Amino acid sequence: MRLGRERRFLVLLGIICLALIGGALYMQIVLGEAPCPLCILQRYALLLIALFAFIGAAMRTRRSITLFETLVVICALAGVGVAGHHVYTQFYPAVSCGIDVLQPIVDGLPLAKIFPLGFQVDGFCSTPYPPILGLSLAQWALVAFVLVVVLVPLLTVRNRKALS
Repeated sequence: MRLGRERRFLVLLGIICLALIGGALYMQIVLGEAPCPLCILQRYALLLIALFAFIGAAMRTRRSITLFETLVVICALAGVGVAGHHVYTQFYPAVSCGIDVLQPIVDGLPLAKIFPLGFQVDGFCSTPYPPILGLSLAQWALVAFVLVVVLVPLLTVRNRKALS
C-alpha cells in the first residue's frame, strides 16, 4: 500500500497554508493592513488545515491518513463559511461583522494570547483594501478554501484508485 503521493500532497498543502498565513502577516506588519475578526478566523482555519495536513502526512495507515484528510476538509469548509461571509460583508458594508461582537470572542482564543501580533483583532471586516489581481483578500481566501474542499477528496480518491 503506497501512500507516498498523498503524504507529499499533504505536506505541500501544509506548507502552502503556512505561506498564506505568512503573507497575511506580511500584509499586516509591513503594509499596515489591520486584520478583522473574520481575517483572524480564516488564519485559524489555515493553521488547523496545515496542522492536520502535517499530522496526516506522518501517519502510516490508510485509515489514519483518511481521518486527517477528513479533518482538513472540515476545517476548509469552516474556512469557506467564514471567507464567504467576509466577501458578503465587503460587498454589503452596511452588514458589518461587528467588531464589538466578535472581537472579544476571537481575542479570547488561546493563540491571541500566545501570539497577539498574528491572532489579535485590529480592524473592521468592511474595510476595503486594494485588490490583488482583481480580487480582494477575502475572495482569494474563499478561492483557497474551496480549492482545498474540492482537491483533497478528489486527489485522495484518484490516488486510491491508482493503488487498487
